[in-house]
Amino acid sequence: MFLTTVGTVFWAGAYQVAQPGDVFDGKLLLQGWVFAVPLLAILLAHEFGHYIAARLHGVPASLPFFIPMVPWGSPLGTLGAVISMRDRIKSRDALVDIGAAGPLAGMVVALPVLVWGLLHSPVQRATGAGMLEGESLLYLLLKRVTLGPIPAGYDVMLHPVAFAGWAGLFLTMINLVPVGQLDGGHIAYALFGPAQNHIARMVHGGLAGLGALIIATRFALGGSLEVSVASGAFWLVWFGLLFLLKWIGGRDHPPTEPGELGTVRKIVAAGSLLLFVLLFMPTPLMYAG
Repeated sequence: MFLTTVGTVFWAGAYQVAQPGDVFDGKLLLQGWVFAVPLLAILLAHEFGHYIAARLHGVPASLPFFIPMVPWGSPLGTLGAVISMRDRIKSRDALVDIGAAGPLAGMVVALPVLVWGLLHSPVQRATGAGMLEGESLLYLLLKRVTLGPIPAGYDVMLHPVAFAGWAGLFLTMINLVPVGQLDGGHIAYALFGPAQNHIARMVHGGLAGLGALIIATRFALGGSLEVSVASGAFWLVWFGLLFLLKWIGGRDHPPTEPGELGTVRKIVAAGSLLLFVLLFMPTPLMYAG
């Protein structure tokens, strides 16, 4: 699965570097490394952050399973990766360590990748139709710091490395959604205990509401039905996937053994949930034009 994912991510990278008239051959596929290598580095850092933390806590964990996806199914060439743990995480300390290790390790790689990519991304007048990447508070801040104010009618034409860095932020945001046994679900349960199960249900339902709101708003502002649905469909699909995961893995988060979180881990947990807020993208991908 990893080797297949390497192939599909290079394939997605080839679309990033292709110019009009290019022949899609093995040479162009190899040129996709400029996107594929930084994205794979971010994914590997994220997953091995989980793996190492799980092993340190004595939790049996598999090596990561990477999920390949053809580029027209996902512009990233992958749906990320997962680690299988054959036993529940028993302590709140371990929940924080294992849950936070992946996102934090991934961000250590994603942030310099994104900054370098933005510094090499031209700012041009926005013309024609196309897909716009979602913007979070952290992404907007990094664009402002690296590129300065962007004039009205202009936009950043992302370098493939910048797109890989953006993808790292996006994938981290998805993993930090505080629902079920996602990273954010583990961290929130360690911080709030059983009350997190109620919070998770509200967040889960809110994702469907957000998707419907985006569709209705875009349509009310004059967008076509197809474009409006495409703009809000991500959160509706993610709501459905989380419903499936909860159906398979249980409606509520597995309980932990008694014990309080230490001060440092409380700070890490709260900081991780704050990171989710800073990374949240209301519309991860939106059609413009």
